[in-house]
Amino acid sequence: MKQLTIISGKGGTGKTTITAAFAALAKNKVMADADVDAADLHLILNPRIEKEEAFYGGRLPFLDRSLCNECGICREKCRFEAINDKFIIDTIACEGCGVCVQVCPQKAISMQENLCGQWFISRTRFGPLVHARLGIAEENSGKLVALVRQQARLIAENENMDYIIIDGPPGIGCPVISSISGVDLVLAVTEPTLSGIHDLERVVGVARHFNIPAMVCINKSDINPEATEKIKDYCQQNQIEIAGEIPYDPVVTRAMVAGKTVVEFEDGRITSKIKTIWDKVIRSFGQGNN
Repeated sequence: MKQLTIISGKGGTGKTTITAAFAALAKNKVMADADVDAADLHLILNPRIEKEEAFYGGRLPFLDRSLCNECGICREKCRFEAINDKFIIDTIACEGCGVCVQVCPQKAISMQENLCGQWFISRTRFGPLVHARLGIAEENSGKLVALVRQQARLIAENENMDYIIIDGPPGIGCPVISSISGVDLVLAVTEPTLSGIHDLERVVGVARHFNIPAMVCINKSDINPEATEKIKDYCQQNQIEIAGEIPYDPVVTRAMVAGKTVVEFEDGRITSKIKTIWDKVIRSFGQGNN
């Protein structure tokens, strides 16, 4: 079983579009959407949910009004001003430090598990998909990413899958680290812009820190030829293989509007480019054309 994570140093580079295309091309695989803060792979794959579970992460204080005598000590000691004059706890302002629990003389406050979101196991026209939805402003996305990947691996083992294809989150933070830990290959999708180049260097640095092999895909490569050459120079200097270049084409947007991957929508130049990139990915795994 080989694990591939598609990531990008910034949002909007096209990693989900490429992930969905790989899902259409690959045989015998399970997909995982690790971008739990803003999951969107399901918009293209149109999954049928088979299992839904709650996700709890961290703890928040709960005030038992029957025990509270409104002495005000909790309000005084809360440095985040998360308890108002009516002794209602603002869960957005609260950082879950638990000081209020420690100082309450009536033992009226207790820490309880926080419902952060949901995770799902679904079936799509391309096979199983594990995905999740983190609640607004909720934390512990790295923990939820790890859970999504764990469930995808269990499916892959039980159904004897060859690949786990992971749509990673953007950036270089905890969710990204959780999405690439222990995978066989990272495909970093970038675009020829100043921010694209800058963020590519950062995300490749994270992959190298964890000793994970990385390849680069340059999306919309023809919108700024000069910047594309800078990306190529960077990759050459750092001995990073370029998996391929994908030119800008409105057909990608038309495919998404139709709810299809670009390789389903048309068999033109974009599909050809993506097929070439997928072939390079599986060759890097030491496997044949699957």
